[in-house]
Amino acid sequence: MLGDSRAGMGGQGAGRKWGGCVHNVVDGLASPGCYPGGNGEAAVVRSDPALGTDQHHGDRSRPLRCCLVAQAFLVNREPVATVGVVWSQQNQDFYGRDDADLLVELPWRGMTQALIRARIPYLPVHADPVDRDGGRFAVLVLPNLGALSDAQVDAIRRFVQRGGGLLATGESSRFNEWGDPRPDFALAELFGAHVGVPPAAAGEARRRLEATETAHTYLRLVPELRGRVDGPIAGTEPAAGGERHPVLRGFEETDLLPFGGMLERLTLDPTAKVLATFVPAFPVYPPETSWMREPTTDVPGLLVNTTTTGARVAYLPSDLDRRFGRDNLPDHGDLLANLVRWPAKDEVPLIVEGPGLLDCHLYRQAGRLILHLVNLTSAGSWRQPVHELIPVGPLRIRLKLPEGIRSRHVRMLVSGHSVSAHRKAEWCHFVIQTVLDHEVVVLG
Repeated sequence: MLGDSRAGMGGQGAGRKWGGCVHNVVDGLASPGCYPGGNGEAAVVRSDPALGTDQHHGDRSRPLRCCLVAQAFLVNREPVATVGVVWSQQNQDFYGRDDADLLVELPWRGMTQALIRARIPYLPVHADPVDRDGGRFAVLVLPNLGALSDAQVDAIRRFVQRGGGLLATGESSRFNEWGDPRPDFALAELFGAHVGVPPAAAGEARRRLEATETAHTYLRLVPELRGRVDGPIAGTEPAAGGERHPVLRGFEETDLLPFGGMLERLTLDPTAKVLATFVPAFPVYPPETSWMREPTTDVPGLLVNTTTTGARVAYLPSDLDRRFGRDNLPDHGDLLANLVRWPAKDEVPLIVEGPGLLDCHLYRQAGRLILHLVNLTSAGSWRQPVHELIPVGPLRIRLKLPEGIRSRHVRMLVSGHSVSAHRKAEWCHFVIQTVLDHEVVVLG
C-alpha cells in the first residue's frame, strides 16, 4: 500500500508511465499510453510523448523493448525511503469537508512536489498504522493534517519518543477525527507551541476564507543578517550576529521570504526556537504607500524543537506547503525541503545533483538497488502531457548502500550503457551523462 499509493496521492502520473506500460504489456493488456494495434501489435498514441514517439508511425518497438529488458526489475521489490508523508481519508472528509481541495489536497500537493523537486524519496503513510509502518522512516510529515484521532496522535508521539523526526504544518492535530476543534494542538508538547485563541472563537469560516486569499505578507528570518550583505543601507539594520539554524541554509543573503497567508498568535514553550516571524499585510499600490507598517512582530511563522530523547520536531504554522502547491515559489520549495532534511537528521538514502526536474524512485531487490529517474523537465512542468522531451545531465548520484549490497557495477537499462562507480564509506558515487525521458539504474 505504501508504494502503490504514491502516484495517486502525489498526482505525478508521469512517474508511473513506463512501469504501467511494462506491467500491462506483460499481462497482455493495454496501458493508458498503449493500445493494441489492428495487427495485434502495441501502438503508441500521440497523447503520450513520454513513451518515445509522437505519431502512430513512430518507433513502436521501443516501449516493448524496454518492457522486456526491465520486466525483472519491476516486481518483487521494496521501495526505499526514509520520509513518510501522513494522510487519512478522515482528514479529507471531516476536516477538509467542502474545502478539501484547499485545506487537504493543496498542502499535500505542495509538500510532495517540494520533495520531488528536491529529489528526496518519500512514501505515503496512512495515519492508522503508524506504529506498524513508522519504523522504516527517519521522519514523518504532517501536511496540514488537521483531523487526528487520539489513537493516531498517540502513535505519532511514540514514533517521536523512539527518536523519529517530525514536521507538521498549519493546523495539524488541532481537530479530532470528526473535525471537531480541540482546545489546543494534540501534539502541542512536541511542537512547543499552543493555540493562542481557541478555534471556535477564532472563527472557522474566517480561517478558511483566509486560506483562499493571497495577502501581501512576509516571513522575517531570525537572526537578521542583512547588515552583512552588500546592498542599500537604510541605517535601521540590526547588527548581524550569530548563525542561522540549518533549516535556513541557502537564505543567507535575505531576511525576508514572501508568504501570502495570515497567522494567529501562539503561546510558546521555553524549549521552542523561533526561526521566522510574521510580517502583517501592507498596501501593494500605489508605490508611494507600499511600505511595511509593522516590520517586526513576535508572531511565529516557523519554529523548531528538540525533545528530551533527542528527536527533532519542526512546526510550520505558516501554510507554505499550500502556498507552494498553488504559487510554486522556489523559496518555499527550498525551505520545505530543508524542513524535511533537518528532523530526518539528513538520513536520506539518495542524493542527485544536476539540472532539471526529476522524479526519483529508489527500490531494493535481493542483492541490488534499482533507481528510476523520470525526467519531468518541460516547458509546461507539472502539466501533462509533456509537449517536448528536454534531456538533462550530467547527473551526479550518490546512493547509500544497505547491508548486503557492495557491488560497484552500475547498469542503465534504458540507454543500455554501464558506468563505473566508486565507494566512499557507505555511499556509492557515479555519474549519468544524460537522461531524456526515463532511466532505470541497477546497482548490483
